[in-house]
Amino acid sequence: MLKWPALPFPIIKANPIILLTLSAEAFPVVEARDLFQEKRFTTETLMTDQTAELMKLIHELSKVRQSMLELESLGLRQSGEVHPTYIQSARNLFHYLALRRHEMRPIQERLSAFGLSSLGRTESHVLASVNKVLDALHRLAQIPATEAIAPAPINGFEEGKALLELHTEALLGLTPAKRTARIMVTMPTEAANDPRLIEQLLANGMDCMRINCAHDDSSVWKCMIENLRHAEHSLGRKCRVLMDVAGPKLRTGPIEPGLQVIKWSPKRNLLGRVTSPARIWLYPEGQPTIAPLPADACLPVSGRWLERLSKGDRIDFKDQRGARRCLRVVETVGNCHWVEAFQTAYVTPETTLRLKAERKKEKSSQKFHEAKLGPLPAREQVVILKEGDTLMLTDDQVAGRPAQFDDDGKLISHAQIGCTLPALFSDVRAGESIWFDDGKIGGIIKKVETQQILVRITQARSCGEKLRADKGINLPDSTLRLPALTEKDIRDLPFIAANADIVGYSFVRDAADVDDLESRLKQIGGGHLGIVLKIETRRAFEQLPSLLIASMCTPCDGVMIARGDLAIECGFERLAEVQEQILWMCEAAHMPVIWATQVLESVAKDGLATRAEISDAASSQRAECVMLNKGEHIVKALQTLANILERMQSHQNKKRSMLRPLELASRFPLELASCES
Repeated sequence: MLKWPALPFPIIKANPIILLTLSAEAFPVVEARDLFQEKRFTTETLMTDQTAELMKLIHELSKVRQSMLELESLGLRQSGEVHPTYIQSARNLFHYLALRRHEMRPIQERLSAFGLSSLGRTESHVLASVNKVLDALHRLAQIPATEAIAPAPINGFEEGKALLELHTEALLGLTPAKRTARIMVTMPTEAANDPRLIEQLLANGMDCMRINCAHDDSSVWKCMIENLRHAEHSLGRKCRVLMDVAGPKLRTGPIEPGLQVIKWSPKRNLLGRVTSPARIWLYPEGQPTIAPLPADACLPVSGRWLERLSKGDRIDFKDQRGARRCLRVVETVGNCHWVEAFQTAYVTPETTLRLKAERKKEKSSQKFHEAKLGPLPAREQVVILKEGDTLMLTDDQVAGRPAQFDDDGKLISHAQIGCTLPALFSDVRAGESIWFDDGKIGGIIKKVETQQILVRITQARSCGEKLRADKGINLPDSTLRLPALTEKDIRDLPFIAANADIVGYSFVRDAADVDDLESRLKQIGGGHLGIVLKIETRRAFEQLPSLLIASMCTPCDGVMIARGDLAIECGFERLAEVQEQILWMCEAAHMPVIWATQVLESVAKDGLATRAEISDAASSQRAECVMLNKGEHIVKALQTLANILERMQSHQNKKRSMLRPLELASRFPLELASCES
């Protein structure tokens, strides 16, 4: 007599055989008698086939489990001293790394066919999940589970979740009242002198203030933090402070100033008629005076000449195109004057203004009074680059310049620009890629010489792309030997240790960089600081497991996905994939993640969001913290993000969809009834 095991799925009885339905996907619903008559299988062959499949799965999954235990043992021996709060997390990370070395997709599909977990959401509790699946497979196959797969003293689902929450609170503070994800906001310089802005940010949900040490100085940073402390006291809320060390600034050098030329134009309607003249502010040369109202141009002129001007006077001149133009004095403010123009003009310091006196006594003595314009602000010059152009990247701070051409349009010399870190010249090789200005311009290194690098531009808009001074340079293919901490960073660390809760580690690449920062913090009494590793280079991403293990030597750590530089370094088309892998690895390490760069950027800058940004902000709920960058409408961006995060947390938790009741589903029967009636 056949003895059937106690199975979690239904058994369909039919005469003369018993058909075991493992899942709707495995077997379609058919008449058991028909199957028997066609002799497609018998009860015995069905049982034999299923038992064989179960045994095969047990064997394959046991091998995976064994590799997890082996990597855990090896990893803990080699990883050095892990802080007690991270022992379980380190073990779980080793288990996850071992699991992800295997091709698990075929196993996942076969486990799903038995109605079992496919191990797709096991990041925070890997070994416990594998143990449970193995135990279920043994029960289905009616084979006693061996002691080798008995539950190990390792965290299960609840323990893994609790460890992640514990580490997140240690780094970023208590969980907000209405959402689980924290919000970090980058401070603009104005926050030092605008305590009201910081109070608004804190009142609307800011959980962590970010100060970028690449900008401003310690006096400005101190004012920002003091304003935050006053706002905390006023509102009764706490807020962590993260300060980013600047790291090595790999940027373009200065560019030669352009011409000293100013253009103005009156406003015209669609028919070309002037609706509003251009307003120009004239002030004494050598005594810069800010215009009290918006001006189309501000021009320095001799003070003695300005003293002759009166309301109603006319000023004639020839602009740089030789066009005759005139101005009319409309108002006097102290020793300055407002004048109006009804025609477009281009002026330089060579432009001569001629006062044509309207008063009779002036006409009798002298008809014209002349004055040249004083120095004007130089126009910003840019290097225009198109696909196929050659750019010389120099190792000095000699001002860059655009390509030079003769009168016939023949190229005389290539465009050139300096680099702020010429030490990298010894680390780059021909054939490696190089990117400028957040990936807007791409190129391939053609030749490396002692004092310059020749770059062939391979990516730019057909109309040309403008390269300006102080724009970022990325070298994703190169192994740079630059120190992660610069001399400036080392000087900034004592202030950070005394005033911040968290230090953001820019340009971190490997475990040695982490060890260096931890050592320096201990020396200056900064061992209490949390450390956030900014993953912004390809090397940092590739070394992520080692970085996580190295950071576990301290009790309070996290990771920031710096998506701007990371997209350039790894390729824009890979960003989503890379971002996912970072989220998975950090969850396996029970380490909080900060989702950063361009979150609701259009809202912060312009007050309006794009559809893509809303979707991105909704996905950011999978991280423990989301970072907003500064902008004129940053308070609105903060309110929008907080609203999105609160809504999304009831629908999504990490990779798991939360099945909360949906109004859309609840309304369906009523709609159906009305349609039927």
